[in-house]
Amino acid sequence: MNAPLTEAAAHDEFALTGTAAPALTAVEDSSWREAAQRAAQVAAKYADHVDLHARFPVEAFDALKQERLLSAMVPTRFGGTGLSLAEIATICETLAHGCASTAMIYAMHQIQVACIMEHGAEMPWHQGVLTKLVEQQWLLASATSEENIGGSMRTSACAVDVKDGRFHIEKMAPTISYGAHAEGILVTARRTAESPASDQVLIVTLLGDLELDKRGTWDSMGMRGTCSEGFRLVAEGGAQQILPTPFAEIADETMLPVSHTLWAAVWTGVAADAVNRAKSFFRAQARAKPGSVPPAGMRLAEAVGLLQMMQARLQIALDAAHVAHLARVQGHDADAPLSVQLNFASDMNTLKTSISSTALLVVQEVLMICGMAGYKNGTEYSVGRHLRDLHSAPLMINNDRIAQNTASLLLAQRPASPGRV
Repeated sequence: MNAPLTEAAAHDEFALTGTAAPALTAVEDSSWREAAQRAAQVAAKYADHVDLHARFPVEAFDALKQERLLSAMVPTRFGGTGLSLAEIATICETLAHGCASTAMIYAMHQIQVACIMEHGAEMPWHQGVLTKLVEQQWLLASATSEENIGGSMRTSACAVDVKDGRFHIEKMAPTISYGAHAEGILVTARRTAESPASDQVLIVTLLGDLELDKRGTWDSMGMRGTCSEGFRLVAEGGAQQILPTPFAEIADETMLPVSHTLWAAVWTGVAADAVNRAKSFFRAQARAKPGSVPPAGMRLAEAVGLLQMMQARLQIALDAAHVAHLARVQGHDADAPLSVQLNFASDMNTLKTSISSTALLVVQEVLMICGMAGYKNGTEYSVGRHLRDLHSAPLMINNDRIAQNTASLLLAQRPASPGRV
């Protein structure tokens, strides 16, 4: 018989599932929500300035560090809070109400944390990283894109060179979001110089290991606070910093599902904030002419309906991620029928494409509702920043590329049984 789980172990077991750990009390459950609200208020205060100057949201991340939210997903055995993926998604959505750039950076950081947790937490060096992350509230970034390859993260031109227990890597990255502000960067590379482009590893590099030579600036339409400049990255360190799991598995099992889920939460939060502005505008119109329904009522109903569909789709994804994670933890994923694995992969793909497209539709409806008050910057109904930020959503792992991949997955799936999609 297995020994009963301690409170800490029970909490850790649920770290990446879609439900909160049963050990959480009501007070603990509310504390991270309140912390996220406080950080979101700070993010909202500086969001326009961050956007105008394309600068890193320093104030928001000072608040997140003070609230100890950068280690929210780290298991309790390393000192973290051990929040579930669903709870982290809630934080992302909350932050997005204040500042989309802050929320996106937070989401991308948690994606890197998840990769280390899921594929390195049994190794002493990576355990040390998780512990230090909690103690010092480190911010983690990633370098998966590469010059001449672009955003195709499943291939690498650069290769890691390992000799005498040490590694060396040099990578020309067209974008490393908030790279100049991170304490660590997870880098993809070919396993060896002789390896094919698809045989990749993921390396955890820390500030003392790496050198960043900035190449170009970040003057973008939206998501300006992510500071996604290009860099020449050079790093050295111990070979134990290379995660033991092949990157293809890390991408399939952790990076892409967590990315698509947390990104979807960010975009849902941005759209929800825009809808709140539309509701306020609609109420103001109604107060100005008592007894009549303003003409924008139908558009508002449409925007609310689209937002509710986004929220429902996100919840379905969180439930699916919960089931998939439990299968891996219990060792059942290898025995799962191929059709189940393909269904999960295609579901994650359609989550990303559907939420990213629908969020834009929601904010466009809001703009029509608020009219010039929404079009102008500096009003309480302004949604220009929301719209510009969301135009990045279909481009982050381009929707066309994802749709093509989804089509291949669908070809390999058997027809659904009656009553199922």
